[in-house]
Parts: sequence; C-alpha cells; structure tokens
Amino acid sequence: MWGSTDSKKETDYTPNLLYTAFWTNLGWSLLTYLAVAFIVAPLASSFYEEPVLLQIIPVMSVGIISNSIIVIHKVQLTRIMDFKKMAIISNISNVFSGVLSITLALLGAGYWSLVFNSVAGFIVAIPLFMHATKWTPKFIWEKEDFNKIFGFGFYFTGTKFFNNLITKIDYLLIGKWVGAYYLGIYTFAFILTDTFRSQVLQIINKVMFPVYSTIQDNPVEIKKNYLNVLKYNSMIISPIMAVFVVLGEEVIRYGFGEKWLEAVFPLKIISLSILIHMMANSYTVLLRGIGRADVEFKLQLFKAVFIFIPMLTIGIYYYGINGASIAILINKSTEVVIGVFILKRFIGLDYREVFAFMKKTWFFIVAMILIGILSREVLGLHYFITFILMAAMYLLGLKGEIKKDIKHFSSLKSS
Repeated sequence: MWGSTDSKKETDYTPNLLYTAFWTNLGWSLLTYLAVAFIVAPLASSFYEEPVLLQIIPVMSVGIISNSIIVIHKVQLTRIMDFKKMAIISNISNVFSGVLSITLALLGAGYWSLVFNSVAGFIVAIPLFMHATKWTPKFIWEKEDFNKIFGFGFYFTGTKFFNNLITKIDYLLIGKWVGAYYLGIYTFAFILTDTFRSQVLQIINKVMFPVYSTIQDNPVEIKKNYLNVLKYNSMIISPIMAVFVVLGEEVIRYGFGEKWLEAVFPLKIISLSILIHMMANSYTVLLRGIGRADVEFKLQLFKAVFIFIPMLTIGIYYYGINGASIAILINKSTEVVIGVFILKRFIGLDYREVFAFMKKTWFFIVAMILIGILSREVLGLHYFITFILMAAMYLLGLKGEIKKDIKHFSSLKSS
C-alpha cells in the first residue's frame, strides 16, 4: 500500500517519511492478512467446497506481510533505477523457492510443495534487499508524514485490489462453473499470452515509473517517453501474439501435445485481444507516475464493476472458456477506447500523434499477420515456412527501428 512513496518528487523524501511508510504499510498488511485468513479463506472454502483451502490460503497469504517488509527497499532501488540488484535478488529468490519446492515434492509433501513455493522466496529476499540498500527501519512514525502519503497510498491499494480482482475473477468463475479440467486448459492459454504480456510490461513499466515521476511537470517529455514505451511494448509483444493468432494450433500441437488442443481458440482470441491492447497500453502507470493515482483508482473501479466482471461473468456462464476469452477481447478493446480518452485528457496526446508515431510498427505487424494467413490458409504452406515468412516480414521491415529503440531504451538507465 504505502510503497507508493516512490511517486513523490525527490525533494519530498525524508528519512522519517520512509520510516513512517514502512510501519504504516506493515500494519496495514497485518490487518489485510488477518482478513484473508479469517474471512476470505472460509468463504473460498465454502465457495469451492474444499475444506483444505482453510489451511492453504493463510499459508499462501504470508507473502502479504513479507512483501510489506521489503517494499521500501524496492522503492529505494527503483528511485535510483538499480534494476540489476533487483533482478539478481529476484533470480536468487526464485531459484531458492524452486529448489525447496522440488525437494518437498520429492519428500512427498504433495500440494504443500507448491504452497511453500509461493512464499519461500521471501526468506532469501528480505535479507538480500536489506543488504542491497543498507536501510533498516527505525521505530519512528510521524503523523505529518502519514498524512502526506495517506491519499496516494489509499488509491494505490485500491487500485491493486481491483487489478487483482480483474485478473483473478475469470479463474474463480471458471473453476466454479466450468470445472478444474477446463480451468487448466484456460490457464495454459493465458500463461502463453497474457501472463507473458504482463511480465514484459512490468519490466518496462518498472523503468518508466520513476522516469515519469521526475518529469511530471514536463508534458513534452512525458509524451515523448510514453510514445517510446508504446513502441517498445508493441515491438516486443505484438510479433509473438501475431504468431499465436496465425499459428496457434501448430504451436500447441507440436510444442505441447494434442492434449492441449482445446486451448487453441482461447489462445488465438486472447492473443488478438493483446494485439489490440498494444494500441494504448501502460497509460495507468503514466497516471500514477504523474501523481494522478486517484484517477487510476477510479478507472480500475469503474472497469471492474461495470465492464470487466459483468462481461466475464456472462461469457463464462454461457460459453465457458471460449466465452471468457471473447470477454477478454471485448474488455481489452474497451481499454483502448478509455486509454485514448485518458491520453488526450491528462497529457494532451492526441491519437493522431500516436498513429503518426506508431504507423510503421503497426503496418509491419499487420503485414506480418496477413502474410501468415495468406501463406498458411490460402496457399497451404508448411507452418514452419509460414513462420519464417512472418518473421522475415517483421524483422526486415523494422530492422532499423529495432536497433534504434533498443539503444534508446538502454540509455534510460544511464540517464
């Protein structure tokens, strides 16, 4: 919640503010954990008729508390854009939790090996973050500093809540109404597509958030940086999604086996939704970076209550996992419309400017898809030849742009 202090300008930071943010965040996390353990866990157990969830959910939710201990350390590393240390700590933590999970599985721990995998990384991450920042909390809490961070922290927490609700509600409903088998199929398609998208956006947004914060009074620079982010995301994510749209069946059949073929339709539709979403992505991070967390919160609340959850509920109830993927397509398309409005309203970025900046990238992504459809569906060429033709269209068309943008993105850290 209170890791939001990283949205403040450099001159606003004081040692006491960080101490206040740490203890406030820890206190809030403890209350949240108690609510999850004693309210959410019983409700989930009753909803799914699985008594074992009463034990699993409290253990898996320990991360709520653990994360609050290192959030200020993450803020400090993010402010100085030291992503190398953050990546090293993340990798070490992941390796540790993975080894522990495998060891427990070999010892016969069953599902508990997966449960502990989700929280074990913090055992290593906490001391590593403390060592990386040389920062330890003191028992200081100032009401004045609390008031400074309360507003942003409240909106930040609310946004995270509705983000989690939006990204998890489809799993919840599919598991209840469609069954565990189709939940597995859907999850598989989602991991290949939207989870990949989320990870890439997270990496780039982690770099851009402090950049937006430092230039929040310079609309020209904000526009310039946002347009570059839009291009980076599109150039990395869109070609992979284009391959899934055209060759989704072949990717699953020859890459993962025929038992996963029921994931083809969700895979293609979700990939298409991501291609559309790339037209106006990451605008919520921009809002947060320029100090408008209140607008981000209201947007997520509106989307969750009036668009995302109703669409997913209808789609899943009547059409199962195919309906869920179509609902995601509609939701992502709606996000683009909202994004166009937000960009115009808050940073004065007209979508004609966006199109002028992105037209070459978008042209070759569309051309890549059309070449794929022509090769595979019309001419009946082998899927590997189709893939080569699609890749060639993209790489040859955007070779110069790719080199230039990699160089520019790399320079952000040093700047």
